[in-house]
Amino acid sequence: MSKTAKTTLALMLVTIFSKVIGLIRETVMAATYGTSMYKAVYDIANNIPVVIFAIVGTALATSYIPVFNKVEKERGKDGAIAFTNSVINIVVIICLLLSLLGITFAKPLVKIFAIGYEGEALKLAVHFTRILLPTIIFVGVANILTSFLQVKGKFIIPGLVGVPYNIIIIASIILSKNTNIFVLVIGTFFAILSKTLFMVFESRRQGLRYRPKFNLKDDAIKEMVNLILPVLIGVGASQINSTIDKSLATTLGFNVVSSFGYAMKLYEFVQALFITSILAVVYPRLAKYTVFDKTDEFNNSLRKTINIVIVALVPIVIGACVLSSPIVRVIFQRSNFTTSDTAVTANILIFYTIGLLAFAIRDVITRGFYSMHDSKTPMTNSIIAIMFNIALNLALIKPLGYKGLALATAVSAYIGLFLFVRSLKKKAGDFGLKNIGMVSLKSFVGAGLMGLCSYFTYQFALSVMGQGFVGAFISLALAVIIGAIVYSLIMYLLKVDEFNEVVFMIKGGVTKKLAFLKKK
Repeated sequence: MSKTAKTTLALMLVTIFSKVIGLIRETVMAATYGTSMYKAVYDIANNIPVVIFAIVGTALATSYIPVFNKVEKERGKDGAIAFTNSVINIVVIICLLLSLLGITFAKPLVKIFAIGYEGEALKLAVHFTRILLPTIIFVGVANILTSFLQVKGKFIIPGLVGVPYNIIIIASIILSKNTNIFVLVIGTFFAILSKTLFMVFESRRQGLRYRPKFNLKDDAIKEMVNLILPVLIGVGASQINSTIDKSLATTLGFNVVSSFGYAMKLYEFVQALFITSILAVVYPRLAKYTVFDKTDEFNNSLRKTINIVIVALVPIVIGACVLSSPIVRVIFQRSNFTTSDTAVTANILIFYTIGLLAFAIRDVITRGFYSMHDSKTPMTNSIIAIMFNIALNLALIKPLGYKGLALATAVSAYIGLFLFVRSLKKKAGDFGLKNIGMVSLKSFVGAGLMGLCSYFTYQFALSVMGQGFVGAFISLALAVIIGAIVYSLIMYLLKVDEFNEVVFMIKGGVTKKLAFLKKK
């Protein structure tokens, strides 16, 4: 098995383990708090530090990898370590300042993120936000250290950080049920801290020795700034869009805000399992291809990655649309999470999942642009797509309610995908669009037939097994298994190479024929 295939497979397995615990966390949350005010307020407060950090920290982390590769090539390992320390210290200072500003102006900040909150909900959201805002410092450092480890080819530890995080939050949920909701918030603070500590220990093992120094005159730092500014605007625009979505949702009721949160967790599970795992391995390699001017390898890796994403995600998109209600019912519906909550969450999940494929391919293409040290093109395209999303949000929320917000997200995702593909074709030439189109067609044919078989399998099994939880669980499991068999058979008959490569990877039987991002 090739090193890349082994790494990707190992990271996927680790991610599955971590994300399954994450789903257990959400199941415990749903049973304890359902779609109540406490859950809705907690989601908003927990999201504010993420958004603030993402605007700054993600831009830094994304720009860090290509510059690190260049610095290591020109200055050696010691120079690269010194550069990394400068980046870490800059991130800490920026995040500390943002944290202090956020704590000072917490109330108006919460009103931006939740325009529909008043009274007790607003008061709680302000308290929660002040407790959680300092965590952006931890997240900022952890993000840079994750990028450092990825460059070093160490992907397992970053994939495992979710384990202690989720365990701490699960314990906090259980304790808060019998004590006070603030126990959950404080537990979340320490859960986020645990991620950073995990990354610090592993980074030291890989040779990173912290020094409280930074050099703003360093050419590498200046190059990062040049790369960061467009990324900052692009990521910031994306976060602004997400903030508007969730803020508008607060005008529709606490149950809608909470349902968006649960649907997003299922969405993130799939995204982390396939997209994050693949990109974590691919992005450092794409960056190296551009540093060493390996154009053919770059285009081949980009095309192959897109095809792998399509083959993996299309059946998930179709399957989630067909089985959204059973999925939400089995995972969340118990105790304080009711049948009506299942219906709302399932509807949101359908639209989110439809947009997943577009967002995933856009993520791959975006990393391609960043690897070529082009952050302006993704920025421009992201802003245009987000303008469409905001316009669609405002146009659809009144006639369609919460469904309008979710639909707007899906439609704008494909508008953005069109813009990204067009730009990449201009930048990189023919990177295999015809091949990608054929793989997409075959995947949708296979997934369409799979969806029909899964739907009828579920309905038949449910009529036999009964409507209880056990019956629903067994029926869903059978529908997924039958669907997977049907999709696999069709893809095999249609001779889709990328599907065979995924199978070989899972079986541990990858041969030299495996072209997926093979190092040349």
